[in-house]
Amino acid sequence: MENTALLKAIIDNAIDGIITIDEKGVIESINPAGCKLFEYEPDEVIGKNVSVLMPGPDSDRHNGYIRHYQHTGEPHILGIGREVKGLRKSGVVFPFQLGISEVQYSGRKIYTGFIHDLSKQKQAEESLKEYASRLEEQVSQRTRLLEESITALEEAKAKVSRSLEQEMELSQLKSRFVSMASHEFRTPLSSIQLSAILIEKYAGDCIHPGISKHVGKIKVSVSSLTGILNDFLSLEKLEAGEFKAVPTHFDIVGFSEEITEEMQMIAKLNQQIIYQHTGLSSDVRIDQALLRNAIVNLISNAIKYSGENTFIEFNTEITPTQLKVVIKDNGIGIPQNDQKHLFEAFFRAHNTGTIPGTGLGLNIVERYAKLMNGQLQFISEINQGAAFTLSFPQSHE
Repeated sequence: MENTALLKAIIDNAIDGIITIDEKGVIESINPAGCKLFEYEPDEVIGKNVSVLMPGPDSDRHNGYIRHYQHTGEPHILGIGREVKGLRKSGVVFPFQLGISEVQYSGRKIYTGFIHDLSKQKQAEESLKEYASRLEEQVSQRTRLLEESITALEEAKAKVSRSLEQEMELSQLKSRFVSMASHEFRTPLSSIQLSAILIEKYAGDCIHPGISKHVGKIKVSVSSLTGILNDFLSLEKLEAGEFKAVPTHFDIVGFSEEITEEMQMIAKLNQQIIYQHTGLSSDVRIDQALLRNAIVNLISNAIKYSGENTFIEFNTEITPTQLKVVIKDNGIGIPQNDQKHLFEAFFRAHNTGTIPGTGLGLNIVERYAKLMNGQLQFISEINQGAAFTLSFPQSHE
């Protein structure tokens, strides 16, 4: 009795459905899990053919499985490990795994069916298939996108290559043009400048004031055009990498006094360039040509943007670690909003008006400074002038 009660408890608490049928396929018992699975109460199925729990064509094949098992004794044919369909009371069809075994009981054969619900497993499989399908589609899409991107990249590379070739051709054309312009323009400009000087020389003290005025205009215009040519040539050489800093030792005071004398000759009426040196030494090691170009450019700007009867300060200073060059004027100054763009090529402050210029000078000076491992800085206020400082490292070991 105890064993019978234990067996009943095991069957009643099994998580899989368990049913027993006779040799004709009539249901004799069904456990709670089986009732829950098929949505029937026990008295609704007991006494009925097991095919009531199966949709066609599985219900038709099931009796064939029974007969085949009775004749052959091959249980796997009956569905051990076999997947079949079940039919719930609500009409819902679901998959389950069916195993059948024969039990001899009270002198007759009883068949026990073990039913394992596969619904969740099938849902998981379907979800996995859907996920795999979506993943495959994503991979396919991304592969197409990658192929399209590679194609686009190849096309872009081809365009860039063509653009680079065109740019090189344009650069070569520009270099040839600038070189040609330099030689072709400089010769007549030199002749005009020389002619203007000779007119003044030959006329002497008796030169007519009107003639003197126009000769002065010629000299200023020639000087302006020469400066423009120099700016373009310098920019072209900088971009081509033709400038290389070659530092040498020289006396900064004599060097600066020479520049001051030259620049004083092109200063405006009663403009005075005042040079002063600070420091116990006057020996420096730096590229003399690049430094000269930078200083001349800054002093030219000071002359250009300052009025008559003004002073331009030109100072040099040598400390144990650096050389400083300061050019200060009291001209029109630089508007605050323009200061952040001041070193950009072709940029000119908005208050320059009709004052001629290319907007290249300060860009070139800054690049000269960098070539000499230095820097260019400035301070300025509108109508209060500007002070530009060139700083270069120095070693006196």
